[in-house]
Amino acid sequence: MISTNEFRNGSHIDVEGTIYKIMEFQHVKPGKGGAFVRTKLRRASDGNVIDRTFRAGEKFRPVRTEVRNMQFLYRDGSDAHFMDTETYEQLTIPETTLADPLRWMKDSDEVEVLYIDGKAADVQLPSAVDLKVTETEPGVRGNTASGGGTKPATLETGAQIQVPLFVNIGEVVRVDTRTGAYVSRA
Repeated sequence: MISTNEFRNGSHIDVEGTIYKIMEFQHVKPGKGGAFVRTKLRRASDGNVIDRTFRAGEKFRPVRTEVRNMQFLYRDGSDAHFMDTETYEQLTIPETTLADPLRWMKDSDEVEVLYIDGKAADVQLPSAVDLKVTETEPGVRGNTASGGGTKPATLETGAQIQVPLFVNIGEVVRVDTRTGAYVSRA
């Protein structure tokens, strides 16, 4: 069993028969009453995020997780298709489950697929990815790296982010996959 004082961001727990990933947690010790833990949990089955509070010391069933290297093949509107790079087996995961990671994945990318209790459930991406800008407004003369301001840009995966004014179409930019923020030119 895993206790609330063993929570870690990114670990998985079983709450009343449903598997959740711990996104954030905070131990709270009020002046009056017992301590508790505030958490933000993502449901593994469909990606919904909920806020939940637990009593300090409450215990949960730990969930067995495994990571396998796979190649992202394509998405067809309802499912994302992957291929195991060792066995060449193909699997599908519903796009609704992977809405956030799919924003940063190109066809043929190597990714790590997270298996929870033997079932493919999520994709783990690196903290930053390099993607080409396919659409953005042209920058105005005088816009420099030190100048302020941002503009919307569409990346090759279809994701929309804010980039500095000096970034142009065709340039490759590094994007933080956790926040969706521009990091630098690649």
